[in-house]
Parts: sequence; structure tokens; C-alpha cells
Amino acid sequence: MSLDELWSTLFDFSDYGALVALLWNSILAGAVLGVLGGVIGYFVMARDLPFAVHGISELSFAGASGALLIGANVIAGSVVGSLLAALLIGFLGTRARDRNSIIGVLMPFGLGLGILFLALYPGRSSNKFGLLTGQIVAVDNPQLTSLVAVAALVLVALVVIGRPLLFASLDEEVAAARGVPVRALSIAFMVLLGLATAVSLHIVGALLVLALLVTPAAAALRIASAPAAVISLSVLFATVSTVGGIMLALGSSIPISPYVTTISFSIYLVCRIASNLRSRTRRLRETAA
Repeated sequence: MSLDELWSTLFDFSDYGALVALLWNSILAGAVLGVLGGVIGYFVMARDLPFAVHGISELSFAGASGALLIGANVIAGSVVGSLLAALLIGFLGTRARDRNSIIGVLMPFGLGLGILFLALYPGRSSNKFGLLTGQIVAVDNPQLTSLVAVAALVLVALVVIGRPLLFASLDEEVAAARGVPVRALSIAFMVLLGLATAVSLHIVGALLVLALLVTPAAAALRIASAPAAVISLSVLFATVSTVGGIMLALGSSIPISPYVTTISFSIYLVCRIASNLRSRTRRLRETAA
């Protein structure tokens, strides 16, 4: 197959304008998820919880696939699975070693349970594949409203608990000594992370949700250190990755997740190179001085 034939097979932008208009709510949903993922991703990195995101996403996938099997609301099922995982990790994983062990146990269990539900599901294979790798779906107004409501709830809660949560993330023992409710904050944050993971699952997919909730913040931390700057850059990177991935996937037969992950990784790679160049320049200046 020639490159031209491969291109025509994978991409078709002939009705692109009509598709953008038809799936405009999906693009708006991607922008909302970008803002949500960018903000909560900063706290994920500050609390060293990237592994937890993957663990939660696996049980979220199990909940979504279980809902798909019984004909229930898929997003509601993913929320139930995410919250269950978040609460288990929050209550049982008070120490890093315990937390990593619990996540390591939950991940294969959730993935295996989800695969079992999908194997029993008699419907279209695209529905099964989409839960793992994401898909472009027509988001109607009620669904968009629900997504905005959940995102707003998570963001408002992060604003309320943000300062003590960051304090506890940086130095848990000192924060506890000063009366900060460290355990309660940890559980509350895990619940918020569970909600963010659940609403991201339907578009990005269970296997690649890290590209939305972890990679943008990791990229921002390479080139900034002040919390406000890191969060702003993280939101920008996550929104560009999500909306850009959706816009590219509209004219393609490829699922959305490869686009989102490629854009997100490219941004991280550029930020890492810029960080290394800046560090090298600083060392050269210090040597010259």
C-alpha cells in the first residue's frame, strides 16, 4: 500500500466542517476535561500519585464495562468504579508502600473484571474498544451539563482544600503536627481524583487516562516551579492535547487516544529539552563567572 492510499484510508477531511458542527459539544467536553485534568494533575504530581491514576482508571473501566453489559449508564458505572478504587486507596493506603501495594492489586483485578464484562457483552465491538482507548462520541446537552457540573464540583473543592492539601503533600508530618487533617484531606483528594478519572474515561479511555491527568502537569513542572505558573501551563497543555486530539480524530478512522497521547508526549518532550537546555546554559554561565 502506497503512502497516498494509506493516508486516504486513515484520513478523510471532506466533511470536516459538518463533523465539527455535529460534534461541537464533544469539543467543548474535551476543553472542560483539559481544564480539569490540568488542575488536578498538579496535585497528582505534588502528592506523587501518578500510579494511583492508573489504578483508579482500571476499576473505572470495570465499572463502565459492567454498566455497558447490563444496559445502565456507562458514565455512572465508571464513577462508581472510580470512587470505589479511590476510597480503597484513600482508606487503606495511608503509607506510600501500602498505597502502591493496594494499587498493584487493584489494577489487574479491575482490568480483568472489565475484560470479563466486555467478553460477555453482545453489542458492537466499537463500544468495547472505546472504553479502553477512547472514542469520539456525540455529547448531548444533558451529558455536557453533567460533565461541566462534575468538573466544577472538583475544581471548587480543590480551591477550598488546595492550600492545606499542598502543605500536606510537601511535608505531611509537619502539616499533621500543625493540626492539618492530613488523612481526611488524602481521602477527599482521592475521591476528587476518582471523579476526574471517571469523566475522562469516556473520551480518553481507561488505558491512556494518564496522558490527561499526569503528562501535562509533568511537562509544566519541567519549565516552571511556582504553583500558579505550573497549574496554568498544565491546563494549557492538557487542553491543547485533548481538544487537538479530538480535532484530528474527527477526520480519521483512528481512535482519539493516539492523538491525545502523541500531542501530550510531544509537549512533554519539548518542555524536557527546554529544561535541559536552560540548565546547561545556567551551568555554563556559572562556570564562566
